[in-house]
Amino acid sequence: MFDKEVLQYKVGGLLYMPAFQKNIVEKISQNKLPHLNSAAFCLEDSISDDSLEAAEKSLQNILHELEHLDCKLPLIFVRIRSPRHLEIFHEEIGSCSKILTGYILPKVDMSNVGGFINLAKEINLPIMPTLESERVASIATRRTELISLKQALDEIKSIVLNIRVGVNDFSNFYGLRRNINQTIYDIGVVRDVLIDILNVFAKDYVVAGSVWNYFNGDNGGAWAIGLKRELELDRANGFIGKTAIHPAQLPFIFDSLKVSQTDLNDAKQLLDWKSSTHGVMKSSDGSRMNEVKCHLAWAKRIKILGELYGVKEEP
Repeated sequence: MFDKEVLQYKVGGLLYMPAFQKNIVEKISQNKLPHLNSAAFCLEDSISDDSLEAAEKSLQNILHELEHLDCKLPLIFVRIRSPRHLEIFHEEIGSCSKILTGYILPKVDMSNVGGFINLAKEINLPIMPTLESERVASIATRRTELISLKQALDEIKSIVLNIRVGVNDFSNFYGLRRNINQTIYDIGVVRDVLIDILNVFAKDYVVAGSVWNYFNGDNGGAWAIGLKRELELDRANGFIGKTAIHPAQLPFIFDSLKVSQTDLNDAKQLLDWKSSTHGVMKSSDGSRMNEVKCHLAWAKRIKILGELYGVKEEP
C-alpha cells in the first residue's frame, strides 16, 4: 500500500503529454528533466477519437520501455476518458504495468462519479479526479455538486491522491482565456469556481493548481513571470503543485514548492511543541506568532514539502 501522506505532495509538477509522446523515454533515461516529479499520458482530449486505439498501443510500448530503464522514474499516470474506458484500459494494459502509479479521471461530476468509484475500489490504485464540468462551474449547480462529490469521494478517500481542476474548460464555458499578463485569479468567474472547490476539498485533500498555457521564450520572458506570479497566488490560496504542459515550466513549479527556512523552523517548533501551559509562542526568528492549535496542519504540510523539495535560497 502506498504512503498517501507523502505521495500526494510528491506529484508536484505534473507534466501532461499525449500518449504518443515517445521521446519521453529518452528524456527520462538521460535525465534531461531533473525537475520531473510526475508524468501524465493523456488518452482523452489530446487524442482524436479515430486515433485512440493507436494511442493506446503507443502508450503500452512506452510503459514497457520505461519499465526496463535503469534509473529513477517519475510517478506515472494515465488520463482515461470514462468509467468504461478505465475498465477496458486497465484490463488490457494497466494491470500489466508495474510502473503505473494511477489514473487521472476527467470531467468528474455526479453524473459519472459512481462508476469511477466502483472501478477505483476494484483497481485499488491511486486516482486523481479532475473537476472541470459545467455542473461544477455553474453557480446554479455548483454548491450541491461540490458537496455531493466530496461526500462520494470520501468513500475512497485513501486512494484519492489529488483533486485536480480544469480551468481551460471552466474558461471555455464563458468564452474566456487569460492572456500572458493575467493569472487565473484575474478571471473572476473562474476564480470563484476555484475558491469554492478549495473551500469544499482543501481541508481533506491536496488540490492541485491549474495549467498555465504559456511556455515559449527565455526564462526571463513574460511567460515565466506570469507563471511565477500565478504559482505564488496558487500557494497563497491553498493549491499545491500544478499541471505543466511543457518541460520548461517544471523548474518554476518545483521551486514554488520549496519552503523558506523560517517556515521550516517554525514548522519544526510547532511539531515539537514542548509547553504544557502555553498554546502560543514567538516564531524562531521572533517575527511572528506561532499558535499550535491554529498552525499545526500548516506545519505538517511545510515539513513534508521541505523534505521533498528543499529550502528556498534567501535573497
